[in-house]
Amino acid sequence: MSDDLKLLDVVALLEDLPELGLFRGQVGTIVEVYEPKVFEVEFSDLKGKTYALETLQASQLILLHHKPLADSRLSA
Repeated sequence: MSDDLKLLDVVALLEDLPELGLFRGQVGTIVEVYEPKVFEVEFSDLKGKTYALETLQASQLILLHHKPLADSRLSA
């Protein structure tokens, strides 16, 4: 969902992919950028063990933010 995704960004899956054992909301890290909107995403458990490594489209992902975002309405 974002054109701004880049290497090492933390993302969440926007759709269920049961054939891959992945479901909406699962969190992963971009570990490779193949094309502007194609990424290799690593999904790991809380102990750091990888349970899935899949090539996904930007439209299947949302960037997660760990800090407040600037409110664009304030700068208008």
